Amino acid sequence: MPEQLAFAMEVTLNGLMSGVLYALVALGFVLIYKASGIFNYAQGVMALFAAMTLVGIMNGQVPFSHLINALLGTEIHHFGWHVPGFLAIILTVAVMVLLAWLVQVCVMRHLVGQEPIILFMATIGLAYFLEGVSDLMWGSEIKTLDVGLPQGINIAVEEATYKLFDYGFFIDNLDIVATVIAALLVSGLVLFSQYTKQGRAMRAVADDHQAALSVGISLNFIWVLVWSVAGFVALVAGIMWGTKSGVQFSLSLIALKALPVLMLGGFTSIPGAIVGGLIIGVGEKLFEFLVGPMVGGATENWFAYVLALLFLVFRPQGLFGEKIIERV
Repeated sequence: MPEQLAFAMEVTLNGLMSGVLYALVALGFVLIYKASGIFNYAQGVMALFAAMTLVGIMNGQVPFSHLINALLGTEIHHFGWHVPGFLAIILTVAVMVLLAWLVQVCVMRHLVGQEPIILFMATIGLAYFLEGVSDLMWGSEIKTLDVGLPQGINIAVEEATYKLFDYGFFIDNLDIVATVIAALLVSGLVLFSQYTKQGRAMRAVADDHQAALSVGISLNFIWVLVWSVAGFVALVAGIMWGTKSGVQFSLSLIALKALPVLMLGGFTSIPGAIVGGLIIGVGEKLFEFLVGPMVGGATENWFAYVLALLFLVFRPQGLFGEKIIERV
């Protein structure tokens, strides 16, 4: 097999793996939008907050230590212990559930029945608030996240592809793990939303807040549940991205790459988030491989947004989104 064709196949596989990571972030947007009709601008910052909280718990860091030391003149930074990764993840999930409850009590319950643009603006404020709280709680320095996930080249894949194509593929173990986790998450979320009482209640709340209340659905419970699940998805995405590139404030910008994913897959489709992520991941890698050298490279920075723009023009509801028809 020609080396260029084998390299193109490797690029495609790596694109699929990158697409899964994009889809993990997009899942959080889809969950909240399906259940409440809110486009949650804060989803990327939630991934950052979850990852920073996980690192802080694992390292035994004192929350708000910089603020405490500035006010009291102390020099306290750590408790003096380290928490195992699995236990730290459980504690971080508890923190994200608490965050979901606070968002509901302090913000969302006061906005029932408001226009979507007001809810969207509220999530923008929430994003900047969470970013500031993350900085105060855990500091702004770049952190290393290691929860025991395998990293580095997969030797088995390299050896197998070398035997088949006389060219060894470089596939990261972390990307393989992310793919498996994303598949399990999507399967679980689809089953939850389609076949459980809470899942049906989520869809009812998304259609009409007041009608859902009139049939006895607890809006408070559903919104806490939805934001909790979205927080868990943000934690998974934060673990994957934080392990891959370090926990830093640029992690919140991964939400920007999730926007084209949502436009392709549809804002209301869980499987669409995965398919959209795979299309973006493979598309940007292959476009860079095939066209990048002709235009000076760096096409991965803008390819996804151009593709999303084309979808907005010709199919604004995305591949799997619901087409909305309004009578005038």
